Order: sequence, then structure tokens, then C-alpha cells
Amino acid sequence: MTSRILVTGGAGFIGSNIVAALSDQGKSVVVCDWLEDGEKWKNLAKHVISDFVDPDDLENWLAEAGNGLEAIIHMGAISATTETNGDLILKRNFKPTLMLWNWAIAHKTPFIYASSAATYGDGTAGFDDSETEGDLQDLHPLNLYGWSKHAFDKHVAHEIARGAMTPPQWAGLKFFNVYGPNEYHKGSMKSVIAQSYPRIAAGEAVTLFKSHSPDYEDGGQLRDFVYVKDCVNVILWLLDNRDVSGLFNLGTGKARSFKDLASAVFKAAGKTEDISYRDTPIEIRDKYQYFTEANMQKLRAAGFGGNFHSLEDGIADYVTDYLAKDDPYR
Repeated sequence: MTSRILVTGGAGFIGSNIVAALSDQGKSVVVCDWLEDGEKWKNLAKHVISDFVDPDDLENWLAEAGNGLEAIIHMGAISATTETNGDLILKRNFKPTLMLWNWAIAHKTPFIYASSAATYGDGTAGFDDSETEGDLQDLHPLNLYGWSKHAFDKHVAHEIARGAMTPPQWAGLKFFNVYGPNEYHKGSMKSVIAQSYPRIAAGEAVTLFKSHSPDYEDGGQLRDFVYVKDCVNVILWLLDNRDVSGLFNLGTGKARSFKDLASAVFKAAGKTEDISYRDTPIEIRDKYQYFTEANMQKLRAAGFGGNFHSLEDGIADYVTDYLAKDDPYR
């Protein structure tokens, strides 16, 4: 049997970009996801997949798969930071990750999963990707989504501390602010780039949130924006370096402002910059992060030597090769 790679959430944003890269390499890729209504299927339309699994049938499918998987890349989850249904978050985020972790241990299969920068909460504890129980205990996520990711990171740390078995390779990736092609189905969770481009292309102004902190000017709120193609390159590198395991930040290591981001979209679209500001909604104001920046030393020390797009270069590629095209899908 041809060795296959399982990508959960494979029709989603990051997942479909992983599927694209693996398919381009000629890998046999199994996608586990819900397509639902809408155009999410277009995220997969250009690529070859060897099987498609309904998430509700995943355990049964794995029972039949036996040892025939080269790796599991687990991106499937509710990723909305606004989700408030705790039971649903546990059902979709924590429990499937735990099931796959245990399956990967039993079948000696490499396991890469999506954590999140949302685990860092308001950032006062820093952005160092330590995987020790004590350091993880100092982090306090601000929303249910971030907590669900943090809960699994802490589970892994506890298992390792007590000497329990792990998959032969495991990596939890703390994604920062990822942008790029195939995020179009995400609605209000799309990047500001994807949300603003249609207005910019139409010659309209872009509206950003005002700052409600004396330490930041309007539009000066800082994020570590990372291009999805760079995230995929890290995952491909991990698949090629099976001796590397751990919990790793995945950003650029360089925080940039939302004003910088909007300016880069205007430039890439060939339009005159026109930015206005509005109050941050009161319901999210007390949970709003003003600064995130990935400490990337740990991944570099593990041997990753790849480059990351600058914000301007990443946005230029995204706009020119995708958003400005009639078919914006990768």
C-alpha cells in the first residue's frame, strides 16, 4: 500500500495549503474535513487527493488504516476566537487532538498539530515557546479557542514530564497571524488583507480599529503576520527532519502594525492609500491584543534555516498571484 499522509482540516485555510504542497510533491494525501455549504471545496479543486474522510468517521477510518500512514498533520478545529460554546469546542478541538495523539503513539506515526498564539493571552507572560509544565502554567488565554489549544499543549507537557510515550515525532505549532490564499471561507475571521482588498481594488478607503491604549497610535497595534506559504514550508521541513520534536512558535519574529499592513495592500493593488479609523467594538475591547511577536529562536535552534516573507513581499505575492486573479485559489 502506498504510504499516505492524513491532513485533518485539509479543506480549510492552512490545511488546504498543506494539501497543495504535498500534492505538488506527488504525495498520497487523505483529507479529513467538512465541506458544508459554500465554496470551501474550491480550496481542494486543483489538487489530487487519495481519499476524503468525514470527521465523524475518522476513528473508524483509522482503525482500517492500520499502520499505513506516513504522518498525521492535524489542522482540523474550530478556529473562531469568538466561539462561546465550550462543549462544542471540546468536541471539535481537544478531544479529536487527543484521539489522534494516542493513535499516533500506538501506531508509531509522526504527529504535527496546530496550536496557536492565542495560548499566550494578553502577552504579558511573553511569547517564548517553552514546553515545560511550569512555563505553560503561566499562560492565560483570553478566549475559549485559545484555551482549547493551550489545554492540549499542557496535556502533552504533562505526559512528557511523567515519562509517558509520545509519537516518534511530534510538533505543536503556535501559529501567529497567518494570511494567504484559501482563507476566503472564513468570513469575519479572514485576515485584514483579504477583507480589505476588494474595497481597495474598488478605490475605496479602508477602516482600521482605533487604539484605546496610550502606548499605541491608531493603526499602530502590532501583530506578527506570517504568510501561509512560509507556514507550509516549516511543516514540510518537519516531515523531512523526523528527529525534530517540540512545541514551536510559527511567525516571522517581526511584529508589524495594521497600518503597515493596509499600506502594503494599497501599494500591491496600485491604489492611493486612504485609511480611516473607528472605535474597537466594546465587546472585544478588553480582550484586544496590542502586541504579538513570535520568538523564533527555538525553531531556528532545531535547524530550520528557511526564510520568511517580509510583510510587503508576502502581501505583494498574495495580491498579485491570488486576490487580483479571477481564480484566487491555490
